[in-house]
Amino acid sequence: MTQKTGHALIQDYLRTLDSSPGVYRMLDAAQAVLYVGKARDLKARVSNYARPSGHSARIARMIRETASMMFLTTRTETEALLLEQNLIKQLKPRYNVLLRDDKSFPNILVAKSHPFAQIKKHRGAKSEKGDYYGPFASAGAVNRTLTQLQRVFLLRNCTDSTFESRSRPCLLYQIKRCSAPCTGRISQTDYAGLVADAERFLQGKTTTIQANLATEMAAAAENMEYERAAALRDRIKALTAVQSVQAINPKGVSEADIVALHMESGQACVQVFFIRGNQSWGNRDFYPRLGGAESADEVMQAFLVQFYDDKPPPRQLLLSHPPEDPELTAALLSERARRKVEMLVPQRGEKQELVTNALRNARESLARRMSESATQLRLLEGLAEAFELPAPPRRIEVYDNSHIMGTNAVGGMIVAGPEGWMKNQYRKFNIKGTEITPGDDFGMMKEVLTRRFSRLLKEDPDRQTEAWPDLLLIDGGAGQVSAVSMILAEQGVEDIPVIGVAKGIDRDQGKEEFHRPGQRPFALRMNDPVLYFIQRLRDEAHRWAIGTHRARRAKSVMANPLDEIAGIGAARKRALLTHFGSAKAVSRAGLTDLQAAPGISATIAQKVYDHFHAKG
Repeated sequence: MTQKTGHALIQDYLRTLDSSPGVYRMLDAAQAVLYVGKARDLKARVSNYARPSGHSARIARMIRETASMMFLTTRTETEALLLEQNLIKQLKPRYNVLLRDDKSFPNILVAKSHPFAQIKKHRGAKSEKGDYYGPFASAGAVNRTLTQLQRVFLLRNCTDSTFESRSRPCLLYQIKRCSAPCTGRISQTDYAGLVADAERFLQGKTTTIQANLATEMAAAAENMEYERAAALRDRIKALTAVQSVQAINPKGVSEADIVALHMESGQACVQVFFIRGNQSWGNRDFYPRLGGAESADEVMQAFLVQFYDDKPPPRQLLLSHPPEDPELTAALLSERARRKVEMLVPQRGEKQELVTNALRNARESLARRMSESATQLRLLEGLAEAFELPAPPRRIEVYDNSHIMGTNAVGGMIVAGPEGWMKNQYRKFNIKGTEITPGDDFGMMKEVLTRRFSRLLKEDPDRQTEAWPDLLLIDGGAGQVSAVSMILAEQGVEDIPVIGVAKGIDRDQGKEEFHRPGQRPFALRMNDPVLYFIQRLRDEAHRWAIGTHRARRAKSVMANPLDEIAGIGAARKRALLTHFGSAKAVSRAGLTDLQAAPGISATIAQKVYDHFHAKG
């Protein structure tokens, strides 16, 4: 008996469905999920797929491939929408719109766990005590704003332990970027005033700040406090300079995200501008993966629901296109924000100008990306031809190691594909193996690849996702390629091509030799674009591995020995550093001296003493 597929199969499912809201999944013969959809009325929605005609080419192809379906009912359509997007994110179905960017956005944190508040960049959970301002589009946007705040408000950005250990002002005080509260150059009350002004600036209340500074400057001049008046004048000039370089300062929009979508030739670009406190806090472009011939309202709805999955939406969204179901989308976003979220498609005025500007950015960004993708595709086709691959690779993984005499050893993996660098897929591996001899590159590579492919086999043994590479590039010659092939064979993965890139004669760039398992090495001609492409891949892997190694080395150099002691938190560390002056002095202190430090009990003193003296 022939197994039913397509609309005939879907027709049979209709008998088991009712009119409940819910989510449906369409699966192919290999049980891979083709599509996840939500419905206000499951029976009515699924009956559309049971018709033998009247579908777009994309939907007709999806129906033909459907070999089974799964259903989940929910209490409300909002719950169905939420479940749909969670499943799309988890399963990455081929025919759904998928946002392929999982990076978090940075914030500015005014940390208030210390009497003199610290201002700094922050990512992740908002668990630290203080006020958070954001999101900012990028680390660069945060850094620029932090620099501006330092120039105008002279706030510290040093850690609490650095603050406590200072005996004289640092360079930032000398270049007028900090008021040096660490050495008592400013009172706690006056510093709190600077913090309040900085927070007013972040809230967009710059006019009030300038007026107050001008009044203070006039009063200081009148009282012949000329040095103070000059300092206030410099702050006013810095604030004016900040306002003049900001690209967008909408007067009628205090808090909003501007979301503009441009679609062309089966591809899409979404530009998001962040407006907070009547200031632009940067913009980011996104390129969601499309399943086929989706409409703009489908793409907009999928983007909004996925984008605000892990971040609170602002009070207002200014959109270039309405989502497919505006009321349902607004209800879900409002539920996530725990307050009303308003969605507008403005037709006139300042808001419309903001959306038009974002839409122009989206159109230009997509044009650049399509041009770059065409070039990239030609390079991948050339790579496949040069190395006799069955097809142009869609995911190339390049590995490299970095260390100094075996210390702080790390492995790096970079990823490239048809759309260029896939930086959200880059990975670093801190080498953990205790049996590896320092400087043993073979041992390090074995650990990296074993960890990488063990995880792949555990998470996706049937290779249903795009996480599996089509090609591995290794920095090395025949020995490295042979070792890598053995490692992959041990994991049961023997069908992924491996290419080793060796320096070649005189180790000159351009004379590289390429090694493949069981084949003679060969070289590409000097001016071959594929050769330059491979050099860029290798150099990017080298850059990533070295950068990761340097970061690890810097962290180990800057590590405070007190951080290693269980039970020593920020408050006790600060007490010890304040009492003894440095971590080195703490390590040399006797038990009685440690017990004399404020806030340090006899038990904690014994822990600290044992930590430093048990090693002797």
